[in-house]
Amino acid sequence: MADEEPLLPPDEDSAPPPPPATSSWRIGAAFWILGLCNNLPYVVMLSAARDLLEPRPGEEPRNRSRHDCDPVGTGAVLLADVVPALVVKLLLPLVGPYLPDRLRVVGVALCLWGSVSAVAAARGTLSGLGGVALGSAGAGLGEVTFLTLASSYPSSGLSHWSSGTGAAGVGGALAFWGLRAWLPLPHALLPFLALPPLLLLSFFFLLGPAPPPRPDPPFPHPDEGGGAREEKWGVAKAALRQGAPLGLVYFAEYFVNQGLMELLYFPSSPLPHSAQYRTLQLLYQAGVFVSRSSLRCLRLRRLWGLALAQVLLAAFLLAAVAVNHLLPGLGVAAALALGEGLVGGGAYGNAFNNLSEQVSDL
Repeated sequence: MADEEPLLPPDEDSAPPPPPATSSWRIGAAFWILGLCNNLPYVVMLSAARDLLEPRPGEEPRNRSRHDCDPVGTGAVLLADVVPALVVKLLLPLVGPYLPDRLRVVGVALCLWGSVSAVAAARGTLSGLGGVALGSAGAGLGEVTFLTLASSYPSSGLSHWSSGTGAAGVGGALAFWGLRAWLPLPHALLPFLALPPLLLLSFFFLLGPAPPPRPDPPFPHPDEGGGAREEKWGVAKAALRQGAPLGLVYFAEYFVNQGLMELLYFPSSPLPHSAQYRTLQLLYQAGVFVSRSSLRCLRLRRLWGLALAQVLLAAFLLAAVAVNHLLPGLGVAAALALGEGLVGGGAYGNAFNNLSEQVSDL
C-alpha cells in the first residue's frame, strides 16, 4: 500500500477572505445619524408637550387661573414618552435572540413613522398620547439594538452614537421651536417624517459589516476567583458613587421640566404660553448640549454639589409657582432653564467619565 500523504490543515491562503473592513468615517457617520434619528422624536415630543395638551375643538377648555393650566399636565407626556421604552428594554432580552437586527431596525423605523403620523393627525389628547407612546417603544427598541451593534464595531461607533443623541437634544428642540413659530402643530411635525427613511438608509447602506469578533480570552485560573469578586464589588461601589447623585439630578430635572415648567406663565410676555414653554425647553437642551460638549475642559470628581444645585433650583421654582411675582419675567426663567441644563448635562457627562476611569483602575 502506498504511503498516504498526511492530512495537513488547510493553508491560511485558501480560507475565504474576511469582508473588507468598513472605513472609520462610515462607521462614525452611520452611528451619529442613527443616534440622531432614534432620539430626536423623543425630544420633539417633550418640547411639544404643551402643544399636545392644548384643547382640541369640542374639548373642555383649560383652567383659566394665573397658571393657565391644562386639564392634563405635561407629566402625562413624559410618562407616555418614557414608560413604553422602559417596558421594551425589559422584555427585549426575552425575545431579542429571535429577532434579527434587520427586522428590529425596520420595526424602529415603523414605530417612529407611526408615532409622528399619529400625533400630527390626533384629534384629542388621548390619541396624541398614544402616538407618543408608540414612538417611545420604537426609541427603546432602537437604543438597545444600536448600542448592541456598536459594541461590535470600534469604539468610534459608540462615541458617535453618543454625539448623535446629544445633537438630537438641542437639534430637536431648536427645529420644533422654529417650525412651530410659523406652522400649526400638525404641519410642524410633518418634516420629522423624514427621520425613519434616513435611519433605514444609514443602517442598510452607510453602515458596513462589523469586523470579525475577537477570540474569547482564556478562562481565569480558579485561584483568581477572589480577585474577580473584589473587582465586581469595586465596580458596584463606583456605579453607586456616581449613580446616586446623578439620579437625584435627574429626579429634580424631570420634576422641573414636566412638573413646574408648564406652570411658569408670564402674561406680560408677547409670547403665548405654549411658545414660552417651548423656549424654556430649548434653552434647557442648549445647556445640556454645551455642558456635555465641554467635558474635556471641565472635569468634576464629586457630583453631590451639582445634585444640591439642581435640588435647590427645583425648590426655588416650586416656590415661584406657589408665590405670585417671585420671578420678575420670562428672561429670568430662561436663564434658570439654561442653568438647569448646564447642571444636568455636566452631571451626566462627568458621572460616566468618572465611572469609566474608576473601573479601568480596578
